[in-house]
Amino acid sequence: MTRVNVRASREYEVVIASGLFDTLGESVGRFFEPCKAAIISDDTVFSLYGERVTASLKKGGFSVSAFTFPHGEENKTAATVIEMVDFLANSELTRSDIVVALGGGVVGDMAGFAAAIYLRGISFVNLPTTLLSMVDSAVGGKTGCNLERGKNLVGAFWQPSLVLCDTDALATLSGEHIAEGCAEAIKTGAIADAELFSLLEKGFNIADAGRVIERCVRIKASLVEADERDNASRQLLNFGHTIGHAIEKASGYAVSHGNAVAAGMVYETAAGIALGVSEEESLERIKRALFANLLPVSCGFPSVELAKIALSDKKRKGDTLTVVAPKRIGECVLVKIESDEIEGYFEDAFRG
Repeated sequence: MTRVNVRASREYEVVIASGLFDTLGESVGRFFEPCKAAIISDDTVFSLYGERVTASLKKGGFSVSAFTFPHGEENKTAATVIEMVDFLANSELTRSDIVVALGGGVVGDMAGFAAAIYLRGISFVNLPTTLLSMVDSAVGGKTGCNLERGKNLVGAFWQPSLVLCDTDALATLSGEHIAEGCAEAIKTGAIADAELFSLLEKGFNIADAGRVIERCVRIKASLVEADERDNASRQLLNFGHTIGHAIEKASGYAVSHGNAVAAGMVYETAAGIALGVSEEESLERIKRALFANLLPVSCGFPSVELAKIALSDKKRKGDTLTVVAPKRIGECVLVKIESDEIEGYFEDAFRG
């Protein structure tokens, strides 16, 4: 069992081990007196783990209710979040009760947001069930939902009280879902851990899952501790996401987050070369790591369309958009692009 402390505005623990769902009631009971626990999950994940999680919480003395919604990024909407909040209100949760997010990134983002805005904030426990959410989205307190205009345009910074990564959940994932998690892990290696990147460059081995998750969580924890509100160094975690989010939006979310970020890293590194920041070797190694993990290195959308979408990116501040470029594997820098230069930035990215 591995424990990582995250020292943000709310200090909390990330636990990485197998069998955590079966001891959930005991784990949550270390931090909370018996109270109401509202599980929020999607239909697919709840069918796999809902019964076990409910039983474990009840064994720990918690009174359990559950809200489920149809799985998929297309349901990551404000309407779904309001349904969640209505459920919490109808279940008569108070500020001494908890939300339990059970699922991948979509579930964690929305359940965390519902917890942040219900009664102006109640505690939530995050139980990520995908590799992608374990290595990235479950840690750091970014919560929210999508709007028609773009991804995650509504949200709040709201740290969980506890994150439990049960690695047994990885056994139920398809190869495609494992690959999507690898995209975020490759990103983490590219920005801050050359050794992790080299490991993934050979292709992900499920036997290394605990090690990969731990390294990603430790790196993200350090960036969150230094810059919780995403104003400086934490933005390095956005490598691949500026173009990646535009790809997702252009596809109507038919392209998954992991696949979009994978292609985004290639394009953003190519743009970094044009800017004189990145090296050709970094581009080749990123492509090699993506190929080794069965991830795409391109997309079928024109740069002009994606540039227009990027103008609505939540990372834009005033007339500038901050992008990430690797100096070398394991070290990235932030680069500010003026609004009137964004189309040129995308053209350089796709030309490379």
